Amino acid sequence: MTNPQHTLHTDHSRHWRENTFVYPVLSRRSRGVSIGVNLNPDKVCNFDCIYCQVDRRSEAETRFVATEQLLTEIDVMLGYVSSGALFAEDPFSTVPPQLQRLNDIAFSGDGEPTTYRNIDQIVGEVAGLKKRHGLDDVKMVLITNASMFHRPACREALQILDANNGEIWAKLDAGTAEYYQLIERTKIPFQRILDNITEAARERPLVLQSLFMRVNGDPPPPEEIDAYCTRINEIQGAGGLIKLAQIYTVARPPAESFVSSLTDAEVDAIAEQVQRETGVPAECFYGG
Repeated sequence: MTNPQHTLHTDHSRHWRENTFVYPVLSRRSRGVSIGVNLNPDKVCNFDCIYCQVDRRSEAETRFVATEQLLTEIDVMLGYVSSGALFAEDPFSTVPPQLQRLNDIAFSGDGEPTTYRNIDQIVGEVAGLKKRHGLDDVKMVLITNASMFHRPACREALQILDANNGEIWAKLDAGTAEYYQLIERTKIPFQRILDNITEAARERPLVLQSLFMRVNGDPPPPEEIDAYCTRINEIQGAGGLIKLAQIYTVARPPAESFVSSLTDAEVDAIAEQVQRETGVPAECFYGG
């Protein structure tokens, strides 16, 4: 029998009632409810990851972020989730009691959130709303590919997160430039991502989010995982602080049919190697 909790973990719909930008999800990585903030309703992303669950072939519902509407949606959602009202209705009424908690506000969505021009303004306004609701213990999470960390507005946003119980989850899905291009399909050089992660991690501890998968039936080659561990060690050797590596695999339908999940044992093996070779704690999240 399918566990309702598991079903919700794999259903990350970015639609909630009449909202355009804000939505609740039961996150397998936050162990509770995460309020998602979609800063890319136009579905534009500077990566085209082969495992992404966003359907970029269908037309976007809107191409603009209406700031006041977004903030109103956040304001209402913060009260709705923190009061427990969310858990009185389906499908969230099936959430186990230990997960009926607001863990974080996550800037994520249908593209790379840091490409949003006024990312610093939005993060600051949301931080203010969180404080007014008395939710200082609720985290603010930026889920990002780290491609824009060098831009002034993004640097400012990271500093606002630092001051408001923020956490940065930076994507690192590869150890070599060749594998990076296979997975991410982007014009952004791999070295820029590594440099941006290193520079940001010198100022605060980062979480690495690393998704590994089968491509055409094959798991990542052993030398790729070796190189991935080497990149982590280089970041740490340059003064970067990595507090956790999230090692996970495909849990929702991916963009490409040739992508599939690793087994639980394969995820575990990667995590064990990361911990052994880098000293970074690793947390596993498995497929559907």
